[in-house]
Amino acid sequence: MRIYPGSPYPLGATWDGLGVNFALFSERATGVDLCLFDSTADTAESVRVPLTEHTDMVWHGYLPDVGPGQLYGYRVHGPYAPDEGLRFNAHKLLVDPYAKAIGRPVRWHDALFGYTVGHPDADRSFDARDSAPYAPMAAVVDSSFTWGQDRPPGTPWHRTVIYELHVKGFTQLHPLVPPPLRGRYAALTLEPVLDHFRRLGVTAVELMPVHHHSYDRHLVDRGLTNYWGYNTLAYFAPDLRYSTSGEPLESVREFKMMVRALHAAGIEVILDVVYNHTVEGNHLGPTLSMRGIDNAEYYRLMPGDPRHYLDFTGTGNTLNMQSPRVLQLIMDSLRYWVTEMHVDGFRFDLASTLARELYEVDRLGAFFDVIHQDPVISQVKLIAEPWDLGEGGYQVGNFPVLWTEWNGKFRDGVRRFWRGDPGTVSELATRLAGSSDLYGHNGRRPYSSINFVTCHDGFTLHDLVSYNEKHNEANGEDNRDGESHNLSWNCGVEGPTDDPEIGALRERQKRNLLATLLLAQGVPMIGHGDEMGRTQQGNNNSYCQDNETSWVHWDLDADGEALLAFTRRLCEIRASQPVLRRRRFFNGHTAHDVVWLAASGRAMTGAEWRVPHLQCLGMLLPGEAADDIDERGQAVTGGDTLLILLNAHDTPLAFTVPDWPAVAGWECLIDTFERAREDAIVEPSAAYSLASRSLALLRAVPLDAGHRGS
Repeated sequence: MRIYPGSPYPLGATWDGLGVNFALFSERATGVDLCLFDSTADTAESVRVPLTEHTDMVWHGYLPDVGPGQLYGYRVHGPYAPDEGLRFNAHKLLVDPYAKAIGRPVRWHDALFGYTVGHPDADRSFDARDSAPYAPMAAVVDSSFTWGQDRPPGTPWHRTVIYELHVKGFTQLHPLVPPPLRGRYAALTLEPVLDHFRRLGVTAVELMPVHHHSYDRHLVDRGLTNYWGYNTLAYFAPDLRYSTSGEPLESVREFKMMVRALHAAGIEVILDVVYNHTVEGNHLGPTLSMRGIDNAEYYRLMPGDPRHYLDFTGTGNTLNMQSPRVLQLIMDSLRYWVTEMHVDGFRFDLASTLARELYEVDRLGAFFDVIHQDPVISQVKLIAEPWDLGEGGYQVGNFPVLWTEWNGKFRDGVRRFWRGDPGTVSELATRLAGSSDLYGHNGRRPYSSINFVTCHDGFTLHDLVSYNEKHNEANGEDNRDGESHNLSWNCGVEGPTDDPEIGALRERQKRNLLATLLLAQGVPMIGHGDEMGRTQQGNNNSYCQDNETSWVHWDLDADGEALLAFTRRLCEIRASQPVLRRRRFFNGHTAHDVVWLAASGRAMTGAEWRVPHLQCLGMLLPGEAADDIDERGQAVTGGDTLLILLNAHDTPLAFTVPDWPAVAGWECLIDTFERAREDAIVEPSAAYSLASRSLALLRAVPLDAGHRGS
């Protein structure tokens, strides 16, 4: 097959309507072969073409009459010298880092490893077997798609409510999704699914990883999978497994159809992305892509010992953010998902890793500089998971302007308060007010805090209040995996119970946690199924459980139905009350800002804040402090004055409601203990009976609105 010089850019495989330009970066390679395959069943390439053009360390060539759907891979020549950080092995077929579709996933076999598995010299040995029968393949794509009138919803941060979900797990058991579509991108386009989002009141879905990933071999050998997907193979390719057809071109089209449908429903799409490491693991991992293309360029190698990898992620390797080419790869990937796939933002897994230019975390690192200067990426929603597993990796509050963060301190503080830990009231108040201690020092806003009490990693909301101990035996690691300290509590009995009092307490604690989440300043994030009481039977690390343990169940009992209705009510209140969605921090200097109340109904004193056994608090939010803006940028002033009462004591409390100016009474909107009390009116300066371990939300009834009596 004749090949023409082509161009070094853009990187990847680019179809122009007449042929395909192939371009692959490798600084240290001595040669690159492009391999074409006729089908996924092929065990060897039908065509092997050397790329003789070499420009700016990019190997490139143009093939006419090649088009979308063409399966391809690379063989890269160079020295195999692990002790020098070089791991070239042209016997191994490699996936293009810029592959926009995967045509065939990994088929695990020892031939996928650059060394001889089991050899006494381990990875210093060399394996000459051809990996083509087992290796993943890339596919050329046609990027054309009819987007129609698709527009990003553009929901402001302060009005955002995020729903974290797994594409498969969320829809696999949905009774109104046709079986062929369950667990697929297409399921998220269906009206029953979209209706759930709308009625719940979420404005954005945060999809757990949809970049094509590979299952870990040790999991496959145990009959398990990498269900969560934090094991990326291809940063441009939507995961083939969530396509209804299983065809590479269709996987791209179906992803775009999903985004278009969600946008039409007013819902933004945020991707959970894993740019900190890849599927290739440590020095004993397989050679599938970057390791065989240019190991020393793509990965952080151990100083003085380049055979081994720096590992800030716990997965065996870390991408080399010191390399301009790695930065380019990530930025090109992000830009592609925004411009070509129309996504609205990203949540960066273990984002502290991306800031490690040297060993320490540098929050003003090159990655963040590049992000802020990019005219595309700087305009979308950016969320950091602000920690990694390396020294100094916990960086909550230290990311720069434009970034929001998963606020782990909100999660921990709220859990401690409702568990009844002493000395937690001051921390709770700070978190309810938007965590200004973390985000107020450098011009950031309350919505920099992504508030959550549960997420995919750890106990579900139901399990949080039902288990003290993790139950991860099904993961096959003798229950050693997963967090051992979850700030959980089991209300007296571990696991399921028939005791009505314990059951009622657990349901109340779930309502308490959800209410605290949705009434706090900042951006709330709900884990999928938590609004319906989803359980994983105590498994707090279900990353490998692609089964009913992790899937959302839709056959709700009475408690599940009630919790769903309660969550919808909370989201409705949040959306209608500007004072719950402030764009600026409370200044704490005026009475018309925020008032913290003791059970006496008076403002908290300095001494009361320091009482170690205090486990109750009132938060008064004057309506005139609201600072919302409408769709035209006009200020929205006023709004109701709200009073949030929280009691984590195990005994009831008579909480005196304040005699606030121009207030005729206080109407109960939410009471997590007794719904029948909702709509009741409490006189100013009267006592509100706040049950043990409960929360109440009251709305001020203005004098001019009349009043219906207590």
